[in-house]
Order: sequence, then C-alpha cells, then structure tokens
Amino acid sequence: MLAGEHMDQDQIKLIGELQEYIEEHIHQPMTLLELSRYIGYSPWYVDKLFLKHLNKSPMQYIKERRLTLAALRLRDENTKVIDVALSFLFDSHEGFTRAFSKHFGISPYRYKKEYPPINLFLPFPINHSKINKGDKVMNEQKMLPVFIQVVERPKRKLIVKRSVKAKHYFACCEEVGCDVWGILTSIKEALYEPIGMWLPDKLRPKNTSTYIQGVEVPVDYAIIVPEGFETMILEPQLYMIFQGSPYQDEDFMEAIEAFNEAIKDFNPTLYGYAFDLSSQPTFQLEPRGERGYIEGKPVKKIID
Repeated sequence: MLAGEHMDQDQIKLIGELQEYIEEHIHQPMTLLELSRYIGYSPWYVDKLFLKHLNKSPMQYIKERRLTLAALRLRDENTKVIDVALSFLFDSHEGFTRAFSKHFGISPYRYKKEYPPINLFLPFPINHSKINKGDKVMNEQKMLPVFIQVVERPKRKLIVKRSVKAKHYFACCEEVGCDVWGILTSIKEALYEPIGMWLPDKLRPKNTSTYIQGVEVPVDYAIIVPEGFETMILEPQLYMIFQGSPYQDEDFMEAIEAFNEAIKDFNPTLYGYAFDLSSQPTFQLEPRGERGYIEGKPVKKIID
C-alpha cells in the first residue's frame, strides 16, 4: 500500500468516528473545538478533513443533519414547529424557518402540512465508499444467509430515478448524484424503505441503465413526483427474500461478495418456487451491518 493511501485511510477512519459522534450528540451543542478534542487533532485539521472528503465543513454537516432530522419529525409527528426548532438547537423560531426554507425550498409550516418530497441529507458512513481493504478476505462461512422467506408485494407504483449505464449503486450515484436516496426517504407514503434495483429488460426503456433507485408507493399515489423522477406500475409479485448474517459496517463490500457467493447455486425449486427474474426487479436494501445484507428476487410458484 502506498503511503498516501495509508494516510487517506487514517483520515477516513477519523471522519467515521466523528460522524458517529455527531449522530450521538445531535441534540447537544457542538463546536469545531469539541470535535477536534474528541479525535485529538486541531480544529484546522478537522475542518480540512471534512472539506476534503465530504465537501462541506463540519458545522455545515451538523446543520444539514439537524435540518433533515427536524424535517422527518415534522413529517411523522404531531408537533409544533417551535418545539422542533428548539429540539435541534436553533436559537429562534425565525432562524429555524429561514434555515429550513433556504435548505429545502419550502417553509417548515408548509412542509408539515403538505410533506412533498425533499432532499434529505442522509450521509452514508464515509468508509462505505472510500476505504481500500486491500487483500482482506472475510470468513464466508459467517456470511451465509441465515433467513429466507417468501413475501408478496401488492400491485404498486414505483417512483424511480433512471440512469444511463449504471450496473450497481456507486455507478448510479456517479451518474445521477448521491442525493436520490434522501429524496426517496422523504416520501411519507412509501410502502417500504427505498431500494436499489436491477431491472429486467421489459422495464428498461432504450438507452437506460440496468440499475436504478426507487421507492414503492400505493398504486393510487397522486402526490408530487420529484423533478427528474418517473413512475411505473408493478403488478403483484412473489419475492424470495434473502438475509445474510450481521457484519461490521466497514466490511459491507466483502459482506455482499460473500453473500453472492453463498447464494449463487441456491435452488428455489426445493421450496416449490422458481426464479422469475424477467418479470420484476431484483432489489437490494440499504446495507446495514446490524441486520445483514438483504436482497429480494422475484419468484413464482411451481405448479405440480
């Protein structure tokens, strides 16, 4: 490993520690000096790390996280705007309204009433995309799927953001931006959490990608579709859900590789089903180490 690569990994680990610290103390006052003392470096160095790897200062990062969490509370809870503002340490009702309106393009009062899709700031841990693991190999035995079930998705509408060439999440993020997930998460009527999908040919218009991101909503969903997104109707479908073992978040790439290796020869006919990959998307949920990697594949019952 080159010296520069080692230095970057050390920096990324420090940012990861600060990201966790910020989430744990989001309702408490935080200063750049406090963050610097937590990791034992100068305030100037902490500021430099955030600008280099996250393209925003630590204080801007904290402010955007507080605004996002405030928006979710306004959307999901019967609470007053002023109470939310004070909970997230804004000095005044007016200051919160100005910051919220500037960041999301809508006042907190109007958002609380209408809750249209907005661009939530949902940063992935920095080590998800930047730590180079070198030749590290995980114990695949630990990553074997531990839970398999068949569920039925009802007829539903899918709100998606298409790309052109992407075949996986990071390529999609490069094409359409990494804020898609935040917008999808903001849609209150979602039936399930946002998903990344590999589309069958019949659901792919010409010159569009295999991989897209989207969220499923009721078929009668008629609220605003975010600009640049589109909808499609999906008929009822059986899905076989595979869930892997828990893993450390920084090992998510190895976890997915081991998961795919473990299920590549899986035979659903043993359970009375056949894969139906040409009918509807195969999907993945956001990788979260505490629950294991989760992927869903469309299936159909085998008729005896």
